[in-house]
Amino acid sequence: MRGINPIRRICILPIVSGVGGMVSFRSKLATGLINRGIEVCYSLVDTPYDVILVIGGTRNITGLWRARQKGIPIVQRLDGMNWIHRKRRTGWQHFLRSEYGNFILSLIRSRLASRIVYQSEFSRQWWERVYGSTPVSCQVVYNGVDLSQFSSVGLGHPPTGHYRVLMVEGSFGGGYEMGLETAVHLAEKLNNAHARDIELMMVGRVTSALQAEWKQKTNIPLNFTGIVPPEDIPEIDRSAHLLFAADLNAACPNSTIEALACGLPVVAFDTGALVELIVGAAGRVVPYGGDPWKLEPPDIDGLARAADEILANQSRFRAGARSRAEEAFSLDKMVDGYLEALEV
Repeated sequence: MRGINPIRRICILPIVSGVGGMVSFRSKLATGLINRGIEVCYSLVDTPYDVILVIGGTRNITGLWRARQKGIPIVQRLDGMNWIHRKRRTGWQHFLRSEYGNFILSLIRSRLASRIVYQSEFSRQWWERVYGSTPVSCQVVYNGVDLSQFSSVGLGHPPTGHYRVLMVEGSFGGGYEMGLETAVHLAEKLNNAHARDIELMMVGRVTSALQAEWKQKTNIPLNFTGIVPPEDIPEIDRSAHLLFAADLNAACPNSTIEALACGLPVVAFDTGALVELIVGAAGRVVPYGGDPWKLEPPDIDGLARAADEILANQSRFRAGARSRAEEAFSLDKMVDGYLEALEV
């Protein structure tokens, strides 16, 4: 730790394409660092700086190598890996982008990083299982949110005449159509087996063809909002009864943490880091029922029973969701964790 030489300036590098969900993190972290009196820059040529934070990967491998030769510490923040493209046909361009992204991430991790920050214990175990452990130190720092912006108090209230199940994803394409399929089957099961009047709301990019396909396949009301401004998410979260976290083997999904902060309970399968995030009355995590790495069909019945329990006990679970966010996912807690990691 740098007790007598505190960090004054940090270089946060741009993000390699093919790795999603990191732009908003960079903005939140930079704001938190600046509020602590630490300067931030975004280019290796914008010297001097005390340490480099690589959010995932960067194409400027040569610049990183030169910085390492000068003795400047490099901290790498790691999500999960691209893997869906190896299980489903997503097009050769998507396949090549995904493989390139994995290569860059693993190269920095094994050859250049001075310390690794994993978004979850699941993420750490995944990387070490595939690529082995590294000689440098590592730690887990969960993502965080502004608990005053993402709050259970504010505009947005669940409808009273029916139940709204929400999904929030960046995109439902590129091999992730399975999440939409599971959500529709969940809504149908809640409607038919549990006598719940369900509306399914999906926030994120969904092609018009995929929308038309599912509107023909089901009688469940489907509300496709498309991509919405980030500042609209808290109101949308507060307007639902339940979030279904559909992303399989996710390292630390922001949509889950944001929902919890807004007092929206979450139901999910026990894949990825979700069992680390959704604790106690924050929601329910249930067995997948097959092998998620092979994209085998999930256990919809078990998922529906858990969702029905949450819908029947809204007050308890909504309070539990907010309490979990306050305990583990504040922006200050996240910034503290990264400051510790950056003081290599």
